[in-house]
Amino acid sequence: MKITAEELLSRYAAGERDFSGADLTWVNLREASLIGANLTGANLTGANLNRADLREASLTGANLNRADLTDTNLTGVIGYTP
Repeated sequence: MKITAEELLSRYAAGERDFSGADLTWVNLREASLIGANLTGANLTGANLNRADLREASLTGANLNRADLTDTNLTGVIGYTP
């Protein structure tokens, strides 16, 4: 299911953390705070995650092809090795 950046951030702000399998292709999540988000199996192809905070998030099986991870906080991330 395709999710826009606005929808993802709104759902996250409401307390949702499980976005496993989400289609987040080419979304702009620059400087977004997604601490502890479950992005297992999510498609993040081309996503702008520049300066995003993904501490303790799960990226197991996530597709990060062409994603911008410049200055992204990946402390404690599960399933991703830079």
